[in-house]
Amino acid sequence: MTTPISYREAHSSLDQLCDQVIETGEAVIISRPDGKNVALVSEAELSSLLETLYLLRSPTNATRLKTALARSQAGAIKPQSIEELYQKFGFVDDGIVEMG
Repeated sequence: MTTPISYREAHSSLDQLCDQVIETGEAVIISRPDGKNVALVSEAELSSLLETLYLLRSPTNATRLKTALARSQAGAIKPQSIEELYQKFGFVDDGIVEMG
């Protein structure tokens, strides 16, 4: 969900807007007089969006992710803890692969 606000309002309350965006995770759409609006989003939200776009850019990777999501939603696979995954793939707690 997004919150619209005028450029003038945004200009006078930028600090509060930044706090609001960080606290709620919602974008704020700043309406400019020329109609070329901008969005104010948190750095964390932008990073998440960019990572998602990167992962979905490859058709092969997008298909894998969609298949994995469908399998998870259908209950075809059970969730695993980090510890279980480390053990399954031979990692120790510090992320180093055990050889042997």
